[in-house]
Amino acid sequence: MSSTTAIIQGVTVLIDEMFTTDEERATAKLKLLELAHRGEIAQLEVNKQEAQHTSLFVSGWRPAVGWTCVSALVLSFIAMPVIQSTAIYYSAFTGEYVDLGGLPVLDWDTLGPILLGMLGLGAMRSAEKIKGVARS
Repeated sequence: MSSTTAIIQGVTVLIDEMFTTDEERATAKLKLLELAHRGEIAQLEVNKQEAQHTSLFVSGWRPAVGWTCVSALVLSFIAMPVIQSTAIYYSAFTGEYVDLGGLPVLDWDTLGPILLGMLGLGAMRSAEKIKGVARS
């Protein structure tokens, strides 16, 4: 479930409690869905504008951070386990010790907030665009 869906469900419960008639509830829920839809459309527009920008510092930052995070995920959760398993099996069959101490260990306490922050910045930028306070 997306965060938008969770928020809409929470606000829907409040709407049910705040309004007394079915018509008032339906109108309030429709307005809530319209606001959520506008936010999604605004984010798509922001993404489109950033991708078309001529400056690499505007159009390139999000893909660069994204690919860095993807590379780190692949290294941590695919490549490293395969390397470690291969070394363990190699050691078991040959009797030779394989030192894996030099392999990099990625700090997910640092990388996780960067990834989540990058994903969350899109929502903040959309809110600025909707409010009309975003810089060009």
